[in-house]
Amino acid sequence: MSSDVSLMTRDDVTELIVATKVQRGIKWADVAKRIGLSKEWVTAGCLGQMTFTEAQAKTLAEIFSLPPEAIPLLTTVPYKGSLPTAVPTDPLIYRFYELISVYGTTFKALIHEEFGDGIMSAIDFKMDMTRQNDPNGDRVQIVMSGKFLPYKTY
Repeated sequence: MSSDVSLMTRDDVTELIVATKVQRGIKWADVAKRIGLSKEWVTAGCLGQMTFTEAQAKTLAEIFSLPPEAIPLLTTVPYKGSLPTAVPTDPLIYRFYELISVYGTTFKALIHEEFGDGIMSAIDFKMDMTRQNDPNGDRVQIVMSGKFLPYKTY
C-alpha cells in the first residue's frame, strides 16, 4: 500500500480488510450480521467485488478500523472479476473452474431445454454456502439462484 493515504486504491482497502480480519479473528458471518446482508454477498463486497452503501461502508470502516479515505472506495462500483489469471492456480478456485469445464455445457443444455434461449443472471443472484456434516467427510453445499434472462428479438 502506498505511504500516501490519499492515493489509496480499492485493492489497498481489500488488503486492509483481510489483514485486519486475520489479525483480529473476525468471521465473515459476523460482519454480515452487522451489515444486515448474507455472508456470501458481504464477503464478495469485502473482497472488492460489490458496491456498499455509505452506511454499510461506514460500518465496515468501524469493524475493520479503516481510514476515512476507504469509505468512498467501498461505495464506488468496482471492476468485477477477481482472478489474476485465465486459468486459476489456487486449488479450491481451480475446482470451480474444473466444475464449469466439465458441467458448464450440461448447465447450458438443461437451462436452455427448461427455460429457453437465455442466461442465468449473476446480477439478480443469490448464493448460500453451508457445511453439511457427513460421517464420510464433511461436504460443501453451495446453492446458487439467478434470475433467468431470455434473449430478446428485435
